[in-house]
Amino acid sequence: MVKDAVAEVRNRIALASARVGRDPEEVTLVAVSKTVDAQRIREAYHAGMRIFGENRVQEFSEKFPQLQDLNEAEWHLIGHLQSNKTKKATELFHAVDSVDSLPLARKLNEAAGQLKKILPVLIEVKVSDEASKAGIPADSPELEDLLEAATKLDHIQVRGLMTVPPFTENPEGARPYFRLLRDRRDQIAALRLPRVQMDVLSMGMSHDFEVAIEEGSTCVRVGTAIFGARPKP
Repeated sequence: MVKDAVAEVRNRIALASARVGRDPEEVTLVAVSKTVDAQRIREAYHAGMRIFGENRVQEFSEKFPQLQDLNEAEWHLIGHLQSNKTKKATELFHAVDSVDSLPLARKLNEAAGQLKKILPVLIEVKVSDEASKAGIPADSPELEDLLEAATKLDHIQVRGLMTVPPFTENPEGARPYFRLLRDRRDQIAALRLPRVQMDVLSMGMSHDFEVAIEEGSTCVRVGTAIFGARPKP
């Protein structure tokens, strides 16, 4: 049952936090509900989940009418966002956790301005050389350009960084990548840029979230461990 799975994940978060002397309340659990139907999302909501992560604007826009009554739910876009869908994404989601370019940040800022809202965002950072991974390379000048520009974008609020490390059978293989992102976050935070907060470090999924917590993650994105394996495409 989804309720039992949520309880088990929260227990694992608590144990991982305890190993490194952290308060588990510092770690936000995002239920990744991509490909999950509305009824099972409701089950997670009634099990206490409040933050949900979706990968695609179109998929969520089709599910949303069945979920509008979940008044305390917070919907985050965690997948790649195409620039031509920024307006719809800004209307549907409370936050976009996958900003991977300055042009995208500007488009989101424009769309949020039209809605007279401030949209929280995370910058997606690429921590490996994998061609399949999205994000701005951690050591790229493009990251610095985006952060500098964000100080002047009035309708988005940079809250922190997110990443997806390369998959390894042993979750320990992700540890160096999590550490790299944490160090990069600390470097950026030390700059004290106006309008740029670095209080969110989103890293860790079902396979490796415990290692991520040990390395300082403040937000883990868990799908399979809550909803079960997704059907093969």
